[in-house]
Amino acid sequence: MKQVILVRQDLKMPKGKLAAQVAHAAVEATLKCSKTIVKDWRKEGQKKVVLKVADIRAMNRLKGQAESIGICTAIIRDAGKTFFKRPTTTCLAIGPDKEDKIDSITGQLQML
Repeated sequence: MKQVILVRQDLKMPKGKLAAQVAHAAVEATLKCSKTIVKDWRKEGQKKVVLKVADIRAMNRLKGQAESIGICTAIIRDAGKTFFKRPTTTCLAIGPDKEDKIDSITGQLQML
């Protein structure tokens, strides 16, 4: 079991902003997933991996792939009140779910 969080590389977020967005994504996806999946994931240590994604187009493509095989997702859209000048989609969380299912979608991506 694991969860991955994809971070857009075209945005060039500072470390603090990036960390906050990743945290938002992890929490939001966990709240959206089934209680059974979350319970199993927690038993295994709540594995999380943060990966790079080029841009919003790539992120949306991967979101669609995950949802097509029944994995919960959460897109994070920053309100645009601090670093960004306007609302901006920053991250996508995929899972938690079975590691092999998630790897079938994100296995080619590099770690942040």
